[in-house]
Amino acid sequence: DGQWARALGLLADMALARVDLDTIIYNATVSACEQGRQWAKVLRLLTDMAVARMDLNTTTLKSAVKACEIGGQCDKTLELLAYMWS
Repeated sequence: DGQWARALGLLADMALARVDLDTIIYNATVSACEQGRQWAKVLRLLTDMAVARMDLNTTTLKSAVKACEIGGQCDKTLELLAYMWS
């Protein structure tokens, strides 16, 4: 539906405008990508969050797990679940 592309565009625009990106902003973008079945983009966002030392909270990880599950990415789903339980 294109919402995920708009969310990624807004995130990029905010970064260029030097907005202080936080977990809430990333969670909204992760959720849009999950709903758009964009599992690879979700994983990229998680990587970006980790690099920025942001908290990967339950909301973030649930969306990521769901995106990977829908995308048929069993290995990635298991990796995320293992991370959640560690």
